[in-house]
Amino acid sequence: MTTTAPRASRAARSTVVSRRRAESHAPSEYAGSPVRRRIEKVGVIIALCLGAVFAGFPVLWMLSSSFKKNPEIFASPPSFITAGFSFDAYVRILTDPEKVRFFINSYAVSLAVTIATLIVAILAAYAFSRYEFPFKKPLNVVIVSVQAVPPITLLIPYFGLMVTLGLYNTYAGLILTYMVFTLPYAIIMMTGYFNTLPKELDEAAKVDGSSSFGALWRILVPISIPGIVSVGIYTFMIAWNEYLFALTLTRTNDMRTVPIGIQLLMGQHSYEWNEMMAMSILGSIPVLLLFLFFQRFFIGGLTAGSVKS
Repeated sequence: MTTTAPRASRAARSTVVSRRRAESHAPSEYAGSPVRRRIEKVGVIIALCLGAVFAGFPVLWMLSSSFKKNPEIFASPPSFITAGFSFDAYVRILTDPEKVRFFINSYAVSLAVTIATLIVAILAAYAFSRYEFPFKKPLNVVIVSVQAVPPITLLIPYFGLMVTLGLYNTYAGLILTYMVFTLPYAIIMMTGYFNTLPKELDEAAKVDGSSSFGALWRILVPISIPGIVSVGIYTFMIAWNEYLFALTLTRTNDMRTVPIGIQLLMGQHSYEWNEMMAMSILGSIPVLLLFLFFQRFFIGGLTAGSVKS
């Protein structure tokens, strides 16, 4: 009896200590309560709304200013909609052949750069992903190094090169120059994407009698649509928004692009603010449509082609 009593007391004390430790580590009732979850949800919503306002207000103000006359843009107090609401700025831009030419040039250069970059990047990425060849690692280092070089440092050398080659003030000069900056990123991204695809796909295609070129375009490219779309949108955005090289490598207005066209609206004695805003809105539409139209490829293309039906 005398020996069992201390043991019972020690067991009771250890049980109490264990229970207290468990209670100290257990989450409080408030931590998982509906009130706290509701507060956290409201906080997240408020933060997202503030971020949306911070990002969207300049765009809304630009859109509003494009429908105003120049004096009304700087009126005090400011307002989104005024009595002078009109489409005059858009009409003047879309009926001016010189300004329409800016858009044609941007579309021509951006689409050409996107298509050429995707073709070269897919072929190069397939070689880097599937084959071993001399100087493979040094070439990878060169590609990454070109991506790290600030474009401004190459401005004067490219100007002299394009003049020497007779490509100054031409589409070809702009396209080749833009590809120098879009290809490294595109090759890196597509190589990483091809590395995630099993080599058994290539081997199965070759067993069926296909060549390496056929396996690439018939098997790997359809599966890689999400990566190709991502690289294509990035490339188009770089070419569409580029300003510095387009200004340096072109001379006449018939070769200028949209960013240069917006800058030309800043005159020596006056600025056409409403036309600048209208042209900026029109210049934003292509990229916006790309994201809206190809959004389904980012979602549905992740599994498309990976399962045999």
